[in-house]
Amino acid sequence: MLNKIKKPLGANRKPKLVGRGTGSGHGKTCCRGQKGQLSRTGHKVWPGFEGGQMPLIRRIPKRGFNNKFKKEFQVVNLANILKLKDVTNIDPKFLKEQGLIKKENALVKILGRGEEVKKPLKIKVHAFSASAKEKIEKAGGTVEIIS
Repeated sequence: MLNKIKKPLGANRKPKLVGRGTGSGHGKTCCRGQKGQLSRTGHKVWPGFEGGQMPLIRRIPKRGFNNKFKKEFQVVNLANILKLKDVTNIDPKFLKEQGLIKKENALVKILGRGEEVKKPLKIKVHAFSASAKEKIEKAGGTVEIIS
C-alpha cells in the first residue's frame, strides 16, 4: 500500500555537526581545510568560475552586433484579417482579441500578403508594408499609423 511505503535505511542523514572540538573530528577548521577562498566565511564564487583558469565565457570569440534601437514588430498578413467576418475597424486591441497577435502593447505591422481587399477597412497600427497600404487604400479604406 502506498501509505505504508517507508524511506530506505540511511536515506535521511543527520547534518554534519561541526565546530565541537578536536575530539569530534570536525573541530578547529570545521572540515573546510586550512586556507583559501573556500575556508573563509562569506566566500562567493560566481557560476562561471573555473579556479583561476580563463573562464569559458571569456575564451570564446564574441561576434556580431546587437542593435539596442531595433524595433521588433508583430506581423499580421492582410489575408488573416480578411478571413474575419464583418470587420471594419482594426486596432491592436482587436487583433489581440482575435488571436492574431500575442501582445497588445507591442508594435504591430500589417503585411500585404493575400488577395485583394474588397471592402473598405479602417486600420490603425504602428506600421504597414507598401503593398498592404496600397491594397487597403485602393478598396477605399483608411490607414492610420500609431506613433
